[in-house]
Amino acid sequence: MKELTINSKIKLNNGVELPIFGLGTFQTRSGKETREAVLYALQVGYRLIDTASIYGNEEDVGEAVRKSGIPREEIFITTKLWNTDHGYDKALTAFERSLERLGLSYVDLYLIHWPEGGLRNESWKALERIIKEGKCRAIGVSNYTIRHLKELLKNSPTVPAVNQVEFHPYLYQKELLEFCHSHKIQLEAYSPLTKGRKLNDPKLLKIALNYSKTTAQILIRWVLQKGVVVIPKSSRKERIEENARVFDFEISDEDMKALDSFNQDYRTSWDPTDVP
Repeated sequence: MKELTINSKIKLNNGVELPIFGLGTFQTRSGKETREAVLYALQVGYRLIDTASIYGNEEDVGEAVRKSGIPREEIFITTKLWNTDHGYDKALTAFERSLERLGLSYVDLYLIHWPEGGLRNESWKALERIIKEGKCRAIGVSNYTIRHLKELLKNSPTVPAVNQVEFHPYLYQKELLEFCHSHKIQLEAYSPLTKGRKLNDPKLLKIALNYSKTTAQILIRWVLQKGVVVIPKSSRKERIEENARVFDFEISDEDMKALDSFNQDYRTSWDPTDVP
């Protein structure tokens, strides 16, 4: 396996390079909490920052990026289209509002946050226009199942660059991973730490002990070794640092298989399976 570092990137299907590791900001409070978390993550070496219009913290993400002093082109910013903004014209307007709140001239990745029934294909056409106009470097989706992806691929010549979903050993979406891989769609994992709910699982603790690592670090490393981009969320400095210390070890094939077997289809967030 190619040696991974915090600076490693994956080439998307349109040639844009996406860092394999970043900071999620879901449920990070707007204002000081988000600004400090993003700024600290950037100081530690994170270069991918994930936000969304529904998180209410785009302004703070943009402010932290500017305050960091790091050249804009070295930081990869993702934001997302919320459910109430679906439809061609509404999606274009929502994107412009996100851009304004971020205070940026472009975003690196814009995602449809949720496969809202009825209008998602119209929204996708809007995203195609946004990328054509150069306001965004890549477009993709979030919470799409294989069924939703097949529908999109049937209706559009543009293959999403990314599908961002909940993904961890307790929700090992193997078929989805394989489908995305075969269609050159990069899978990206949110909530890789199960929102902390499985961090004290004795089976996981036992594996962590083998590597002198925390259970959180094992979960993040497992995702990376699956070839999946990972965006653990934290606003605490010590956790932001801990989550980044996953590049100095490798989980053995045997332990990877053991972790694979933890799958319980356990979701900590929404379940898009039955979305029409």
